Amino acid sequence: MSVQFGRWSFDGRPSAPDYLEKVSSMLAPYGPDSHETYSKSGVEILYRGFYTTKESRRERQPHVSRSGAVITWDGRLDNRRELIEVLQNLVSADSTDVEIVGAAFDRWKENCLPKLIGDWAISIWNPLTRLLFLAKDPIGTHRLYYTIQKDCIAWCTTLDPLVLLAEKTFELCEEYVAGWFASYPATHLTPYQGIHSVPPSSLVSLRRAKHTVAKHWDFDLEKRIHYRTDGEYEEHFRFAFAKAVQRKLRSDAPVLSELSGGRDSSSIVCVADTVFAKGAAECPRLDTISYYDDSEPSWNERPYFTKVEEKRGRAGLHLGPNDSKAEEEPAVSPYVPAPNYPGYDGRTSPGIRTGLASSGARVLLSGIGGDETMGGVPTCAPELQDLLVAGKLRALAHQLKLWALEKKKPWFHLFWEAARDFFPVRLLGVPKEMRCPPWFRRRFVRRHWAALHGYVSRATFFGPRPSLQSNLATLDVVRRQLSQTAPPFDPPYDKRYPYLDRDVLEFMFAVPREQLVLPTQRRSLMRRALAGIVPDEILNRKTKAFVARAPLVQMSKDYTNLAELIPHMMMHSLGFIDCARLSEVLDSARRGDDEVPVVPLMRTFFIEGWLKTLQARRLVTVDKTQKPELAWQASA
Repeated sequence: MSVQFGRWSFDGRPSAPDYLEKVSSMLAPYGPDSHETYSKSGVEILYRGFYTTKESRRERQPHVSRSGAVITWDGRLDNRRELIEVLQNLVSADSTDVEIVGAAFDRWKENCLPKLIGDWAISIWNPLTRLLFLAKDPIGTHRLYYTIQKDCIAWCTTLDPLVLLAEKTFELCEEYVAGWFASYPATHLTPYQGIHSVPPSSLVSLRRAKHTVAKHWDFDLEKRIHYRTDGEYEEHFRFAFAKAVQRKLRSDAPVLSELSGGRDSSSIVCVADTVFAKGAAECPRLDTISYYDDSEPSWNERPYFTKVEEKRGRAGLHLGPNDSKAEEEPAVSPYVPAPNYPGYDGRTSPGIRTGLASSGARVLLSGIGGDETMGGVPTCAPELQDLLVAGKLRALAHQLKLWALEKKKPWFHLFWEAARDFFPVRLLGVPKEMRCPPWFRRRFVRRHWAALHGYVSRATFFGPRPSLQSNLATLDVVRRQLSQTAPPFDPPYDKRYPYLDRDVLEFMFAVPREQLVLPTQRRSLMRRALAGIVPDEILNRKTKAFVARAPLVQMSKDYTNLAELIPHMMMHSLGFIDCARLSEVLDSARRGDDEVPVVPLMRTFFIEGWLKTLQARRLVTVDKTQKPELAWQASA
């Protein structure tokens, strides 16, 4: 993943002589392969490349198209061959991705964006119209931020230059903090008021006095795929998924893939091997990295990922919990980024660093998105809702009977679970699993109700079918997760997600819901289609276990330190939480109460530490004029 920075000064004057040097030093850990700049009429653009394909090594950016548009492209163009055929008078088979994108922009202007399939973020400066475009791919795998000031507009792949070189502190974005408690904040948010993230599938148009955000592409809400036989669905899935994996294998160096032993990562590796067998892979080889813990047989993945290794005839890198070599490997880069994201600041983990170094890879394949898009959650609600909206009452009754027998629940309970999604949340109340923890203050909850409840959406009778509404809501959670992850460095690498390929998602969202999930089988289509490609022991394994007691045990050990922290919590002084209520819940956790909301409790202390780090670095302003913590301590 390459990085970019731009600054448009409205008065036409360049920035201070050392300003771009400071920006470049901040971006160097992410883009070590090239350093190129553009400067004209108050617009300064900096690009630092990170090469992963043979074409990228010939790129010169920022790229100036034939029409004079200045384009900075951070991404991978998956449909370059198709675009070359359409733009044959302007480009050739040897053209770089950015040259193809430049030719597409010259022909179609901003209407070219929906035609660009792949993972990307782009900035386009038009010096003739004095108009700046910022855009991202439909999933939002790459990052792009911007800020609008009185005298300039600045944009960047990372937040650091926009924050650290602003010579001011920012107001904290409360909604961003609230979003972390339920799942992840909205894709357009950052921790800082006034700094925005370009949302996925969106085009941000910026003029000196005007700023608009609009979608450039969206799923076809009317598209449906119907075949006569299950075999036709399976054949289409194999083709689409193999193509997605093939696209992600485009690299001039070996590719590394996570292999956990679950269905998602195992399917990627096994399907990749079929791509290699056909001679269709554009990389030398695929290596794997796996983690194991023999001391935890109930959730140890070694027996499963070794099945994949046996099938492919080659072992990958295995890292155990006591792999001291990986844990003690020193960091390469002295760069210390700002704490822009809670927890992860972008430094590559020792295990991944070891894997990248041992294979010479610059690309890492991830199974993120598989559970969400393949029917990994065995709920019948979307299917029942589709039948209800379509008025297919006989089919609805039949499916209710099948699901009731499988789940051992009365059919009317299942029907109510599906039907209640059509009612407003405030009418029926929030389900127990989605309720806000009791230590949040009511005013804070009222201000940020949507964020604190995961931006929950309700099914509607009108518009797209309910199963598609459910798919889009689930995809939105994945988009939020990706948008709030720091870009990796030390060393940098390009993380790719085959399950989030646009063509795969379009197919999965268009097939009937009953192809994905059956009463007796989750991930039905995936399992059927990949039989014989992925070992049966993995396709038919039980869902991986999750250890739920560990956080409670750790909290019990850390009780004294956490209890001493509570009276001085920054979130209490900001009016986010009630420390007295939090203290009560922590006491319940120490006693091992099963009713304690463990994840929100952990995140409360986690977010608290992050906020104090932001305050210590003087990146955000904190209003403590009311000092409610003093009143709480007095009453306590």
